[in-house]
Amino acid sequence: MKILLIGGTGAMGSHLTEILASNKNNEVFITTRKKRESIGNIFYIVGNAHDNNFLKTLLKDNWDVIVDFMVYNTNEFRSRIIDLLNSCKQYVFLSSSRVYADSNTPIREVDKRLLDVCKDREYQLTDEYALTKARQENILQESGKSNWTIIRPYITFAENRLQLGVLELQDWLYRALLGHTIVFSEDISQRYTTLTYGYDVARGIASILGNEKAFGRAFHITQSKSMKWVEILNIYLDIILNETGIKPKVKMVAEHPYVTDKGRRYQVIYDRRYNRKFDNSAINEFIDTSSFLSTEEGIKKSLTTFIKQNKGKKFTLNPSHEGKYDRITNERTSLALFDGIKSKTIYLLERYFPYVNSSLRTIKNLIK
Repeated sequence: MKILLIGGTGAMGSHLTEILASNKNNEVFITTRKKRESIGNIFYIVGNAHDNNFLKTLLKDNWDVIVDFMVYNTNEFRSRIIDLLNSCKQYVFLSSSRVYADSNTPIREVDKRLLDVCKDREYQLTDEYALTKARQENILQESGKSNWTIIRPYITFAENRLQLGVLELQDWLYRALLGHTIVFSEDISQRYTTLTYGYDVARGIASILGNEKAFGRAFHITQSKSMKWVEILNIYLDIILNETGIKPKVKMVAEHPYVTDKGRRYQVIYDRRYNRKFDNSAINEFIDTSSFLSTEEGIKKSLTTFIKQNKGKKFTLNPSHEGKYDRITNERTSLALFDGIKSKTIYLLERYFPYVNSSLRTIKNLIK
């Protein structure tokens, strides 16, 4: 097959490239903004996939499959979807399992989405990620075409991505390895979640490519076993202790600090506070999800690799986040760990004068 991965250089896309290229009958083309060396049956195309002229050039070719990893705004997606569908036998759209509403039973692909049932008008007026993906699914389903497949991954992890609740590794793992306290919250810790190794999600995607039985359908691809976030936290802590000798400290707060963050609060409220368990019957028609690496094994593999690869390296810290967490834990990060006066100033303002820092951000947004 001749396959185009749009924006396929991330963790999941890299795994998918590896899997697809192992079949010598496949030609795999990947868009990238940085020059990369093509090798074997893997070909990199340099360009910005948000640029319509670049996209139109790509779509002059006839593709067996297009897998689209890009994050679009809704109008951007609407403007290009027909061209994408007309240029391939199968178009695979990467959505998200964050589109689902809360559920007391394991989630099926036909279950309600937040866009359809959420009564929070303020939220519905936003273009928050879960709503955006659901709106784009609607556009795809109303296109009049049927040569599409929707993939809804949930939380995936790999050697360069290890999440704790809503925190990316830069916001909790760096702190742990520096001997600082991790900030976590009760409102998330007791909820069930489902974490899946990125390579296995890529295997799942590969299993439906070129298969007409997957056309016009949506699939989530997840690990079958769910765990409480506090269990995930304890797995992380044990691995860090065993690999580094560091016993990370954890400060539990009642609700996550992101609840007061305008840009991130909805991820807490309308996802991480839900129990996320999945019914994998649909994707099991194509791949046996019981063959996926267990969450415990996958996290151990990924985190151990991360620690070994980054031993002795200086981490690039987010000064605003570090200031916020140090204020909560009553700690202080050495200013030597921040590059430049600007980063040092942002840290100090967030650590000691958060209201001043918040006011400055407000003024900056108003000027924009």
